[in-house]
Amino acid sequence: MAALIVSWLKAAFLEVQEYLLMVGKTARALVTPPFYMRDIIDQFEAVGVGSLTVVLLTGMFTGMVLALQSGITLDQFGARSMVGRLVSASMVKELGPVLTGLMVAGRVGSGIAAELGSMMVTEQIAALRALGTDPIRKLVLPRILAGVLMVPLLTVVSTGVGMVGAWIVTITELKVASSVYWNSVVVGLFIQDVWMGLIKPFFIGFAIASIGCHVGLRTQGGTQGVGRATTNAVVASSVAVIAVDFLVTKLLISLMY
Repeated sequence: MAALIVSWLKAAFLEVQEYLLMVGKTARALVTPPFYMRDIIDQFEAVGVGSLTVVLLTGMFTGMVLALQSGITLDQFGARSMVGRLVSASMVKELGPVLTGLMVAGRVGSGIAAELGSMMVTEQIAALRALGTDPIRKLVLPRILAGVLMVPLLTVVSTGVGMVGAWIVTITELKVASSVYWNSVVVGLFIQDVWMGLIKPFFIGFAIASIGCHVGLRTQGGTQGVGRATTNAVVASSVAVIAVDFLVTKLLISLMY
């Protein structure tokens, strides 16, 4: 039993070490040439535009169900007009960044791991190295940049669409005037909430893309290994989204409030 625990700890430390080494090499590649701009633009499109549909649908239905549920609850206190305040605070600070991160983790994290894992088991990455191309610059850096810069934009879109979805439910189901809803939204938001909702997605996007790249580059065992890597990337990215959300929220609360 002790030997099993020691073996597990060694494997865990090795994974952390390899992950940190990859992040360090990526940081170095960010500030030194050559840069593969075509690959970076392609990843921006794959991560940003490719994830837009699922993010729009998630934001819309989240806002709608949030308005519906909170309207029923607030009715008990005669505060149905406060639905906008509750929806805006919830979507901007928490639900927008977290749900967007989870959707991107499921779509992009798995895709990155599967793509890089397939390249590993078919020795395409070894061929890149043989040709003098750094896989970190060519494959990892574009994906991490896309994650860091696209997830915040997707979060803004998701939050905005969520508020529109809540507005539709509020005026149709709850029979609250449109002006009352939007005034409540504005009153319920503070500048600290907006900053919190904008800052967290940068860290979430970095976690998703870097974990996907790390798992993909560590893939072994043929096609079965690619399947395991894809599953591991989705699970690890999803857990990382929740953990990063908590840690960054705690840090920002201590700095802003």
